[in-house]
Amino acid sequence: MLYEFKLPDLGEGITEGEVVKWRVKDNDEVTEHQVVVEVETDKAIVEVPSPKKGKVVKLSAAEGETVKTGQTLLVIDIEGEAADEGAKKSFSVVGSLPMEEEVLATPMVRNLAKKLGIDLLDIKGTGPGGRTTEEDVRSAAQSVKKETTDRHGSIERVPIKGVRKAIAKNLLLSQKNSAFVTGMDDADITELWNLKAREKTGADKKGVHLTLMPFFVKAAVHALMKHPYLNSSVDEETEEIVIKRYYNIGVAVDTPDGLMVPVVKDADKKTIIALASEIHELGLKARERKLSIEELKGSTFTITNYGTIGGTYATPIINYPDVAILGMGRIKDEPWVKDNAIVVRKILHLSFTFDHRVADGSEAGRFLNDVISYLEDPGLLFIESA
Repeated sequence: MLYEFKLPDLGEGITEGEVVKWRVKDNDEVTEHQVVVEVETDKAIVEVPSPKKGKVVKLSAAEGETVKTGQTLLVIDIEGEAADEGAKKSFSVVGSLPMEEEVLATPMVRNLAKKLGIDLLDIKGTGPGGRTTEEDVRSAAQSVKKETTDRHGSIERVPIKGVRKAIAKNLLLSQKNSAFVTGMDDADITELWNLKAREKTGADKKGVHLTLMPFFVKAAVHALMKHPYLNSSVDEETEEIVIKRYYNIGVAVDTPDGLMVPVVKDADKKTIIALASEIHELGLKARERKLSIEELKGSTFTITNYGTIGGTYATPIINYPDVAILGMGRIKDEPWVKDNAIVVRKILHLSFTFDHRVADGSEAGRFLNDVISYLEDPGLLFIESA
């Protein structure tokens, strides 16, 4: 039997994915539940297992190609079973027959064509049996490259896909469904800075990389407890504000593929050390594209620390369906008035964007003031912790 394995429903409303890496090739033997391909959705990279045992007859999608749910990924020859009706349409009992307008090319060549923006249907293959070769694709790319200009000069077209596509989709959704307002303020975090420096050695001995982010998370959670409307979402259909009684904090991570937001679940129930360990682990997994879908969903509030790359103030966009996001800017030594004297202090610049449908400016201002009070006097984080 020739069995067409189609991209299964991956849940979470996912309708397509990009083939990132094949774990098998033509003529490989596969076992049931063996991972055969890695597919990148708009949320994470998913390892897709084979539902059958048999021999790989054909890979139906190239690395870098986007496939829809229900579209054939590969064809497996399964001995001792009746032929699959879906497979009969494309294959005979003696091997594969190219479908109408199908291009003969290896996955490597298909991937190259995808990267160079070349349509294989526009190329006449010079390889055996009309197969398209790598040289055919590169030659076509050279001729196309001469034409990639507009009336002002040369241009390059880059497909929006993968993480960047997910970011674009989510940001547009957020912009469409929220009434944005951003407020800004400063915090003297000298005491917090010194506390982190004192505790770093002890954390290192426990194998924990201690940064300021877990303190930021704790400060936000404590402030959210006082301002529950900022820990919510909006049900557009019922026109209700859904206040969350749990605190799942999304932490934005800059990766080579774009911004990803893994979620620290139940942040209110975790110590600074536990938060530091989890945030560090999630950051590594994000940069290595090993986050699961579960680790990317369920946030109630988000923190983005753009200060690590030099930003001071910003107008961060809400991570939909959250209703607020806190931006942490660069920490700088600045002159500051303390006890009627000008001194040099560690100053953190904050930006807070919220949905004006859910909270007024006064509520947002009080929230930001509470965050600042926890950052300026970190002892409050421990005194008020349950």
